[in-house]
Amino acid sequence: MSTVLTVLLILALIGVLGILGMGFVTVARGGNPQRSNKLMQARVIMQGIALFLLAMLMLLHHR
Repeated sequence: MSTVLTVLLILALIGVLGILGMGFVTVARGGNPQRSNKLMQARVIMQGIALFLLAMLMLLHHR
């Protein structure tokens, strides 16, 4: 179970980094503000998922 959560956490963190990078590129190009907003929302959701997985890992290892 711990290994699965660790892999999911790593994937979530990579997802956060990818979405953040896409947001930077969109802003740098002067792109659509609606797209920037959607990317920001997606990043916040991914960060929430990553924090949840981290909390689950910490609870699992605490026992």
